[in-house]
Amino acid sequence: MTLDLTTEAIAKLSPAELISTLQQISPDDPALADVNIDVIARGIDPKKLGKDDFAALLTALGKLADGGADLDLSKMDPSNFARIISRASKDQIEGVVSDPALRVRVLDEVFRRMEAHFRADRAGATRAVVHFHVLEDVYEAIIEDATCTINKGVTREARAIVTLTPADFLKLATGNASAPVLFMTGKLKVKGDLGFAAGFMSLFNIPKA
Repeated sequence: MTLDLTTEAIAKLSPAELISTLQQISPDDPALADVNIDVIARGIDPKKLGKDDFAALLTALGKLADGGADLDLSKMDPSNFARIISRASKDQIEGVVSDPALRVRVLDEVFRRMEAHFRADRAGATRAVVHFHVLEDVYEAIIEDATCTINKGVTREARAIVTLTPADFLKLATGNASAPVLFMTGKLKVKGDLGFAAGFMSLFNIPKA
């Protein structure tokens, strides 16, 4: 039996049915040929998913993408990506970050998008390095020559070192939390230039859900 994964068919699936379908289908199934990841994203509201369903969805998409299906998170529209992250509960985010491979996949994608959303016009002649410690994962943002370069791991001395949980980082990166508020509530810790760290996210065009 051939699966129907047209836009209209996907819209009729419940979130549980959609996740189950993605878990069972093969990456090379012809039914996936014309599937747009944004159609899937629009059909998912994390608030209607169970605690473990959000991680199951992202894991299924990741496995299909690794197998050659055109469903990589990098293809998802920024507003859809911001929406599904911002609507995920703390428990759902914890479900994502408790899986090391899935955590790295999501964090890698968020930091990759930071490069794309960098606002050179706001940075001016700024030259600075910021290290982000998110659990045991460390990412480095280098601002120089009107560009932002993201590295995994540390290559240069940092002007500021920012430490926060994955859930709070994802909120910060999708415009659903501000660095000053996270700092004042003890959810974000900074070593080094506090003022620069507080305004760092203003150098990016943060997509809104």
